[in-house]
Order: sequence, then structure tokens, then C-alpha cells
Amino acid sequence: MKTTPLAFISDCLSHAIADLLRRNYNAYTIAVVTPAVRRILHVDMDAFYASVEQRDRPELRGKPVAVGGDANRRGVVAAASYEARVFGVRSAIPMARAVRLCPHLVVVPPDFKKYREASDRVFEIFESVTPLVEALSLDEAYLDVTENAWGEPLGQAVATRLKAEIKAATGLTASAGVAPNKFLAKIASAWKKPDGLTVIAPERVERFLQKLPVDALWGVGPVTAARLRERGIERLVDVRTVDPEILRDAVGSGADWLRQLANGIDDRAVEPHHEPKSSGSENTYSQDLTDINEIRMEIDEMARDAAEWLAGKRLLCRTVTIKVRYSDFTTITRSHSKAPAGRDAEDIAQRAVKLLDRTDAASRPVRLLGVSVHNLEDPAAPFEPEEPRLPFQA
Repeated sequence: MKTTPLAFISDCLSHAIADLLRRNYNAYTIAVVTPAVRRILHVDMDAFYASVEQRDRPELRGKPVAVGGDANRRGVVAAASYEARVFGVRSAIPMARAVRLCPHLVVVPPDFKKYREASDRVFEIFESVTPLVEALSLDEAYLDVTENAWGEPLGQAVATRLKAEIKAATGLTASAGVAPNKFLAKIASAWKKPDGLTVIAPERVERFLQKLPVDALWGVGPVTAARLRERGIERLVDVRTVDPEILRDAVGSGADWLRQLANGIDDRAVEPHHEPKSSGSENTYSQDLTDINEIRMEIDEMARDAAEWLAGKRLLCRTVTIKVRYSDFTTITRSHSKAPAGRDAEDIAQRAVKLLDRTDAASRPVRLLGVSVHNLEDPAAPFEPEEPRLPFQA
């Protein structure tokens, strides 16, 4: 009888164990080691800014609400209530467009102090359950609850209890996804919004993946999704079988990572102390800026704000970047890097203003300006010298 490789291995193991038992090798412990299954949660507050406003202002409940800037001054939607989303109002669209989509939209200016207070309360609840909390923004986070203060063995039970505690403490609802990894947990949290809870158990992962379109993949936005579909990649699972060169042509160096996700593999840990990689600010102006001196003053002020942020975080930066959007919506960035890293406000401001010389800001109307700092370093971190480069190394 022909024996398959798996059957052959199983047969060998059976004989080996039987032999140990016959020899009475009681000192030996035979154990089967299986990989530990993590219990990862992604919790996302529902329409956070808008929900806080509806909570505090009863007259807004049940109405389409958008939090953001004035529609007459080029404001942008920061958050939209679910009543507004029915009309196509979404975050990041111009407020003027939002009002056209929903003429009876209630526009509310943001109150970030109030949102921060609500966020702090939510994160206190998270951190009472597990120290492994990775904040993604004021209103969403990953939690690794494989071990948790409540002693709950099931991620679903933890998520259910968390949602109840958040509602009791803040009056706000949250949606949660429970899965063996971060990629799947984030998809799950959006599955049944608002106030949803979706669990992807390990044995259901493959069935879940089969349902997903290719743009469910991490980092695949509309442009990348269009490139993938042009190559016949419609579903997430199509990524598994497509020719590697075709995938690489569509997404470049991210091909291997996307293939792992398409197989439901994501080994990234929940990182409670996620170090910032950059920081900055930008401003959209109600009237186009045409005076180069005014533009320089705006850039100087934002650069000094960035330097103040660095000082507050006790960090240094090597790279200063400016962003310029002209009146025709053409957007460019210009950067300058130097070593050693620093945070001197005068130096950062001078570098940012000097970068304007590499733009057309002196001759074209400017709609938006921004300044950011990158390649951050912590001067208190242990020094790690670079490996010496050999003379024959490129």
C-alpha cells in the first residue's frame, strides 16, 4: 500500500511513542506545541466628533451634522454624523460640497478640548483592561487582550464589556472588531457600524477573506485598487494567485506584504508606545495668498510651532518639509535634511522659509500652506554607532 508523506510521518510518530511506552520512559514528557492564538481588538468610536456634539446638544440628535470649518471660508468636514452620511457627506470633503449634498446640514465648529476629554476617558477604560493599547487617533485603538485584567478568555466577551463601559462612562457608542491579528480586526470593526461587534474566529478567517474586495487590503486606496483591477485582480484572494511580476508592477515594493495580508497573515504586535515619525500643521486660506512676504510669515509661524512641538516632546529632527497648494489645486512638497538633528526654532524656521525659493509661491496664488518635521530622533536614546563602511562597499 502506498503511504502519503503525512501518513508516513504520523505512522513514525505512533511507533516512536509506542516504543517509549514499552520501554517505560516515564521521565520523558511528550508535548505537542501549537502556536498561541492572539486576541486582538480594534475599537473605533462612531462618528466621534459629531457624536460628542449630538450627546451634548440634544437639539442635534437625529439631524445631519458635520463638524468642521465654515463652508464660506473653504472649510473641510472633520466628521459627519450617520444622518449626514446618508446624503454622501464624508470627512475630508469641502464643507461647501457637503452643504450642496445636504442643504439642511447643521455645521458645527470643532471643540477639540471637549473631544480630547472624551478620548481620555475612553483610553482610561482601554488601559484598565490591558497595557497593550496602541492609539491610532483620538477615537480608535488596537488592544491585545490575549491576557487581560478581567480574566476573560474570549475576545468577544472583552469587546462586549468594553463597549458597555464606554457607553456608561461617556454616553457614546463604539464599534469593535475581534480577530487573531490587526489587519483582520480593523476590517471587522467597520463591518457593522455603528455600535457594531464583529468577531472573526481563527476557523472563520478563510471564509471571511473570500468575501472581501481587493481594496479591503491595508494601504490599497482607490488609485491602487484601480491599478489592481486593470490587471484582473478584483478580490482580495486573487492576490494570492496572480503572477508576482504583475502584482509588483501594480504596487511596487508592497507586493510581498499584500500577499501576506491576502493570506490572512499579519504578525505585527500591538505597540503601546508608538513613536511619532513626523509632526506638522497646515492651513487652507479663505482667500488665496498672493503676497510672498505674507506667505513667508505664515511658513515661519508654522515652522516655529513645529519646533515648539519638538521641544515639548524632547525630540530632534533632521528634515524640514513644506507643502504648497496653488489655487488650481496643484500640490507640491519641498524638503531639506541635515545632520546632526536639532530643534532650534530659528534654524527650522529659516530652513522652511528658504524652501519657498524652490516653489512658485512668489508668482502663483496659494490656497494652502503646511510645514512638518521628519526623521525624528530622541537624544536620550542609547547611541548606536553605524557599522563602519568598508572601502570597497558602494
